[in-house]
Amino acid sequence: MLDPEALLRAMFQAAVDAADPGLAVPKVLPARPKGRVLVVGGGKASARMAQAVEQVWGPCEGLVIVPHGAGLPTQGIEIVEAAHPVPDQAGSDAAMRMLRMVEALGPGDMALCLISGGGSSLMAAPGLGLSLADKQAVNAALLASGAPISEMNVVRKHLSALKGGRLAAAAHPAMVMTLTISDVPGDDLSVIASGPTVPDDSTVEDAREIIARYGLSLPPTVAEFLGTEGAETPKRTHPVFAMAETHLIAAPQASLLAAAEVARAAGVTPLILGDAIEGEAAEVGRVMAGIAAGAARHGTPARPPVALISGGETTVTVREAAGKGGRNSEFLLGFALKALPGIWGIACDTDGRDGSEHNAGAIWVPRVAANARTVDGKAYLKAHDAYSFFEATDGLVMTGPTHTNVNDFRAILVL
Repeated sequence: MLDPEALLRAMFQAAVDAADPGLAVPKVLPARPKGRVLVVGGGKASARMAQAVEQVWGPCEGLVIVPHGAGLPTQGIEIVEAAHPVPDQAGSDAAMRMLRMVEALGPGDMALCLISGGGSSLMAAPGLGLSLADKQAVNAALLASGAPISEMNVVRKHLSALKGGRLAAAAHPAMVMTLTISDVPGDDLSVIASGPTVPDDSTVEDAREIIARYGLSLPPTVAEFLGTEGAETPKRTHPVFAMAETHLIAAPQASLLAAAEVARAAGVTPLILGDAIEGEAAEVGRVMAGIAAGAARHGTPARPPVALISGGETTVTVREAAGKGGRNSEFLLGFALKALPGIWGIACDTDGRDGSEHNAGAIWVPRVAANARTVDGKAYLKAHDAYSFFEATDGLVMTGPTHTNVNDFRAILVL
């Protein structure tokens, strides 16, 4: 008999394994250049990427910034742990050191940049005249606004000394090679970690419009900085981009396909709904419950047993008192409150951490549903306290850092 919990967990693990930087980096890394090579970068997967580089090239000099708890041993590359999603002094200091390191490169040298999701907050080098406190205030306001990651990063780029192509520009006239892992809908290179090594097509005016549209209350220094010439980011005409190349080494779609194979092997028909689904987390969860109900009742969009698989990045707009949790837990609670019997699901962040707590996400299976019979799920959802709901019902998924990040993974089983 099919065990829904075992299958859902196996599908999630397959999605994570498909994005392992240790397997992806050696496939694209060229022979080590003869000149000076400096390895820099940041993000949730960047320590594992640095390890993989040194497994091929041997000890390297460089600096990579990762979230607290995500560090790994390396031979020569320095690994700095810093705060995420709101930047801290450790990340800011390391980012400024990184900037000075790449500025010292010359013709014939190479900057190998290891970029993954989370790098935007971790590589927090404020633009000239801005402080770390300014950056922290901006990040906190953006995270509570409900803005999609693409719009958050437009604002972040224009307040940074590294983002929006500025890291690459600082390395000129050296060559720049970037290895990147996508955690964003559509795999837009300029959005991953706010695109520190690729040209930026957004403008200062775009950043101002986003701030106004969401009614963000930001420090006066931010508005002042956005009025200066230095706030604009490097565009495609900058000479560094003629000497730059970028390799996308892992992306959400590949992970969804890996999970689909696990479902198929178990005799379940997989249906991938997309790797770029966005929207308010709980509302997307309700929609998924509706789609699953259609499959259960009418065989639409597919006949049971079926697995509805999706990725992307939902948002949580905090309107009332905020509890604990993240977008995956909130998605699954919204789903669980509407799901018919016999419909189960999992929602986890592939980096192993969902929002404010240390769970990867949550799972909705028969034993969790049984535990939830005496728990007021609607009250937890209203308080944005999905973590506490799943903690009370034994539905939390704990993995620890996975050392990769291809964004959220969701699978719904209709049996």
